[in-house]
Amino acid sequence: MREFSSAVTTAINTENFKYFFLIELTFGSSNYYFTSYNKNITWNNNTYTADGGLFEFESPSFSSILDREAYKVVITDISDQFAAHFKSGVIGSPIKVKVGIVDPATDQPLIATDDIISLYSGFVDGPTIENNWDTKLAVIEGTSPMADLDQINVRMVSKDGMDQLDTADTSFDSLYEDSEINLKWGKV
Repeated sequence: MREFSSAVTTAINTENFKYFFLIELTFGSSNYYFTSYNKNITWNNNTYTADGGLFEFESPSFSSILDREAYKVVITDISDQFAAHFKSGVIGSPIKVKVGIVDPATDQPLIATDDIISLYSGFVDGPTIENNWDTKLAVIEGTSPMADLDQINVRMVSKDGMDQLDTADTSFDSLYEDSEINLKWGKV
């Protein structure tokens, strides 16, 4: 069972409590920190930006069956910053989502180390860019919570999937060419 700090427990037990998200994305050597709070938050020596373009965070809906709904993070991408990352390959990059609670007495975020709750830690599974004429959105779909039932770090097994991990890897290139392999079985 998950245990909360006394400050978080007190805030949750109030009639209307407020919460915010802290989202960390790592694409290669670039780290991005976003918050849904109305101003920047510094936590764990990182500044989570309030006006960095975080548009939406969508968690999977709960159902009685095992389904493959995933976490989604939607970020405004006017400068094509995330589109450039997507082109270079981000599948398998880590995503971390934490949730924090606002202290109802002071209306300030509770940001002590034990006050922030880890909500999701996974990997990029499906990055897309959506352009709806008004704005451009980078949609980052994380791995499903059910993705690791019997496997860990599932890799996309295709030529393009391997190219995102290592462009020099040619192990799947022959699958897309007109090549024929003769296998000899048994004694020669």
